[in-house]
Amino acid sequence: MINHKKVLGLVLARAGSKGLPGKNIKLINGEPLIHWTIASGLASVYIDDVVVSTDGEDIARVAIQSGAEVPFLRPAELATDTASSVDAIFHALDWLIEHARKYEIIVLLEPTSPLRDSRDIDTALEIMEQNQANSVVSVCRAESLHPAFMYFVNSSGALHPYTNQQPNGLRRQDIEPVYFLDGTVYCSYTEILRSKNGFYHEGTYAYIVPKWKSLEIDDEDDFVMVEALMKFKNGKA
Repeated sequence: MINHKKVLGLVLARAGSKGLPGKNIKLINGEPLIHWTIASGLASVYIDDVVVSTDGEDIARVAIQSGAEVPFLRPAELATDTASSVDAIFHALDWLIEHARKYEIIVLLEPTSPLRDSRDIDTALEIMEQNQANSVVSVCRAESLHPAFMYFVNSSGALHPYTNQQPNGLRRQDIEPVYFLDGTVYCSYTEILRSKNGFYHEGTYAYIVPKWKSLEIDDEDDFVMVEALMKFKNGKA
């Protein structure tokens, strides 16, 4: 709870993954992938309950073992490749309301971002409250992938600068910072999420994460890199 507002930590964990089958319960640094996200939610000083929405019984079992609630299984139509995450969120909120559990704030925690910790969650919520923002989402500064260094490739294979200006001699410290959306944390007031149908709109503030935390696991390469980072960071702790 923050400023007397009840906070839900919601984890969306679909069973079907084409990029890395079974990734949500695949062991990473000694624990199932979803465990790290649940642990960060449980360690938050503001989140009241951590609920997992999944269509997979194996994921549900692991989530419960990790300390989360799995009070329902997500309907199959909300667990396809084309299903909207927002629709799955609304399904979870509606189910909870029907069972006399209403939350003023929702924090979406994606299991594919296991490098987050409870401080990321709590800081994002504090930014939202202190700025009276409608929502807060995490972003990371684009460095080597800044648009000034990016190109189109035409049908013949020739390069064309994305910004229509060749980056010859351009230094990163001389260009205006831009940020990309990463999956570390999403916070919103539940009623605003419903009215805006998403986290990104004119009332959204940024929570900036360092580059190493911005990695998301979509395939085997991501998995290997994130696990290496987890082991490295744990070794420095």
